[in-house]
Amino acid sequence: MKSLRTYLSVAAMAAALGLAGCSAAGTASTGVSAVAGTSAANSSTGTAAAVSLDTLAQDTHFDDDDLTWDAASEVAVTLADGASTVSGSSDAVTVDGDTVTINAAGTYRLSGSLADGRIVVAAGEEDTVRIILDGATVSNSTGSPFVVQSADEAIVYLADGTSNSLSDAATYSDQGTDAPNAALYSKADLTIAGPGSLAVDGRFNDGISSKDGLVLAGGKVTVDAADDGIVGKDYAVLLDGAYQVTAADDGFKSDNDTDEGRGWLLINGGTLDVSAGDDGVKAYNTLTIAAGTTTVKESEEGLEAQHIVMSGGTATVTSNDDGVNASGGSTSSSGQQMGGGMGGGSMEVGDYTVDISGGQLTINAQGDGLDSNGNATVSGGTVVVNGPTNDGNGALDVNGELAVSGGTVAAAGSAGMAVTPGTSSTQSGVQVTLGSSVPAGTVLQIADSSGSVVASFVTTKAAASFVYSSAAITAGAEYTVYTGGTATVAAGLGTGSLDGATKVGTVTAGEYTAEQGPGGGGPRR
Repeated sequence: MKSLRTYLSVAAMAAALGLAGCSAAGTASTGVSAVAGTSAANSSTGTAAAVSLDTLAQDTHFDDDDLTWDAASEVAVTLADGASTVSGSSDAVTVDGDTVTINAAGTYRLSGSLADGRIVVAAGEEDTVRIILDGATVSNSTGSPFVVQSADEAIVYLADGTSNSLSDAATYSDQGTDAPNAALYSKADLTIAGPGSLAVDGRFNDGISSKDGLVLAGGKVTVDAADDGIVGKDYAVLLDGAYQVTAADDGFKSDNDTDEGRGWLLINGGTLDVSAGDDGVKAYNTLTIAAGTTTVKESEEGLEAQHIVMSGGTATVTSNDDGVNASGGSTSSSGQQMGGGMGGGSMEVGDYTVDISGGQLTINAQGDGLDSNGNATVSGGTVVVNGPTNDGNGALDVNGELAVSGGTVAAAGSAGMAVTPGTSSTQSGVQVTLGSSVPAGTVLQIADSSGSVVASFVTTKAAASFVYSSAAITAGAEYTVYTGGTATVAAGLGTGSLDGATKVGTVTAGEYTAEQGPGGGGPRR
């Protein structure tokens, strides 16, 4: 809530991500453990995060004070059907049947269960409400079991060693425009943290939804949702924890499409595992992966936003359509294809970008593998694309230019629409078009003039085209292409031996064909 796209613009974000930052583990002086602080590694994953907590505090509602409190100030609430109780004489909590309402700032520890109840936060607009779930189970038969109606910020902290669950109704009695629509629903900024576990069953619509900002700072959380899994409006941030999402629609997303600079999503640590009926991870504006492990096991489109930035971490994406898709609601203009576009002609080149400067991105897509309706850049990291088998899509599909200045790109797929690095690329590469499609499991190898293997790739499915760029490729040099031999690979790419391999032909680095879309012609014999 503290700044707009001045920081989260593509260029500014990419610059900021170059500054190694911190995320993860600190301790409260009161003796209450916190899972987010200012150390250089995530507490649960041990991986360095790319955006510092200080930076995040400027651009979100979250800071390390959120997870620091005086244990003596906690108000204990014991949940029980028809008999919920509140410790002491606190007037900040009211119990009305099986509805427990928190009316003021403070820290509240909830334990026990409600078979058909509700937790409601109705605090002041400047209040921070911290709710510790300490073995709490709440279900509701007519609506949401957990609703934040009003507060400045709500923090849901999962106590160490505890299992907690929230389950809503399959049909809500109140389905008005502003009515809750998720098992964990908040109109205020929402933070989820702590080392405990939480199971969320969103049987009506969404699993977890914040109509403001959302920060996931810890926890072992599983979400099963009839519509979207986890939704933040202004922004959605994963800092730490392990989140497993199964959703009939989108998995993890930020969806503010009306306010300038909003609708962005950042994965800065932790692990995210998504199976989605539509998009796996989605942002209206900018989607950034800076650290952590992201796995989209099932989706229509894996990663989707107007601007997609990857500076670190590991992302593995499986999709029925596009794996990475830079597209959306921004304006576009007609532009001439440059260099390694679709092979000449004019297409719409919009204000959409893919920018990869680090990390490991692996794509298995039935549609386009890496797709930008604008431009794309690769300056670092490793990009492996197992693209489509049909000629109507390509492993790489860039309406503008694909500029490669570093890192490694290995893209295999059909030959009909294969895209290659554009004329502004400072790192060379080779394009291989095979005479016929090779089956899944085929070893493709590229050797230099001395016979040394510079690239070994194993196809995940049938492929007729292979584009490879890395620092090992010298512009203008001739390389020999082989199939077979042996290879030791991770995510399809690695090292190999030419023993038993069959020569396919030769290619010259930096010479790409575009007459049929890059891919027509094949290697020189």
